[in-house]
Amino acid sequence: MTAHVKSYYAATANKQDARPALSGTETADVCVIGAGFTGVNAALELAERGVSVIVLEAARVGFGASGRNGGQIVNGYSRDLDVIAARYGETAGRVIGGLANEGGDIIRARAAKYAIACDVREGMLITAFSARQMRGLEHHVSTWKGFGFDQFELLDKTGLAPHVTTERYVGGLLDKRGGHIHPLNLVQGEAAAFESLGGRIFEGSPVVSVDMENAVVRTASGEVRAKTVLVCGNAYLQSVLPALETRVMPVSTQVLATEPLGAEAERLLPSNVCVEDANYVLDYFRRTADGRILYGGGIVYGGTDPASIKAKILPHMLKTFPTLKDAQIDYAWSGNFALTLTRFPQIGKLAPRVYFSHGDSGHGVTTTHLLARLLAESVTGDNSRFDVFAGLPYFPFPGGKMFRVPMTVAGSWWYRLRDSMGV
Repeated sequence: MTAHVKSYYAATANKQDARPALSGTETADVCVIGAGFTGVNAALELAERGVSVIVLEAARVGFGASGRNGGQIVNGYSRDLDVIAARYGETAGRVIGGLANEGGDIIRARAAKYAIACDVREGMLITAFSARQMRGLEHHVSTWKGFGFDQFELLDKTGLAPHVTTERYVGGLLDKRGGHIHPLNLVQGEAAAFESLGGRIFEGSPVVSVDMENAVVRTASGEVRAKTVLVCGNAYLQSVLPALETRVMPVSTQVLATEPLGAEAERLLPSNVCVEDANYVLDYFRRTADGRILYGGGIVYGGTDPASIKAKILPHMLKTFPTLKDAQIDYAWSGNFALTLTRFPQIGKLAPRVYFSHGDSGHGVTTTHLLARLLAESVTGDNSRFDVFAGLPYFPFPGGKMFRVPMTVAGSWWYRLRDSMGV
């Protein structure tokens, strides 16, 4: 069975024994493909409603982005709420905007209800390099106030001092409803909660085909016959459903974790909030429960790894925290998330009995939890919120599968140039 990548999260995960692979024929009301945040939480939501569910996972629970990400509870989406309203209309914008904090709320409620030990910490900081970026943060506060959200505190350079010790930033924005967690422990705890309600998970069971008409999901050694199928493989579907994979682009992001730093980690991040900067291609970092600095941010369109993760990320970390020049790097890893052209997640149906959710576009920790709830609502008869998301238009990446990566890279250069010039 495929093991978790050698990450800080895998090394510090709460013990969870491997589950058996699917063998023979099983039946359930719902079969979920993928045991990441979306799949596990949709299964848990359904189990809480008394629905019988089987989850099929190609590797291990949380093997993909759900168990490798920065662990940051970042509220909202990869596009701000006013952009969503302008793009999709006021009615859809009000509904979608009104849900901007729900994913984070679900995480906290899950951890509390099921006593999941996943190092929940409060507070998330967005930092600005320039006056232009500060104006963007001020606009963000104003926009969210229009939706009834008043959770932010704008900070000047002096105001950053209680939160982050570096000279790089001119100011920032504190989101008091943001935070951070150990993501692998969270998803594994959610999986255990699902199983406690009678749900079943089969690991080491990559799906080879889906019978759309009859809702039958097949692996190499078995099949699940269901009333409904939820496809939640995101960037790790492995060519099972090409119609979905053409809608998203896999993008890899890289992360480092230092050795335990003791008092130095507390000095660098005194309030223990997580941080991301306001650049188009951003850096993100935080303290871990055992006093390391976890630092990430590099991206590679197409989902391949750089020649050296350490060489790609370490210079960024040392620009932010020069005092870490002699710190040992204990872990370096990479993982893929799924990007849509609109930078907005997609949910919908491939067939009357086959649902999908994917493309969280870098905000997956929170949006996966929200969309999992919407999937469960729809399966059990309430389509009011699901239909708003499912009704949003889909646009393919220009250039097709062959040229989408170079065209996206070319487009991103402009935004990187703006960030570097501070305009």
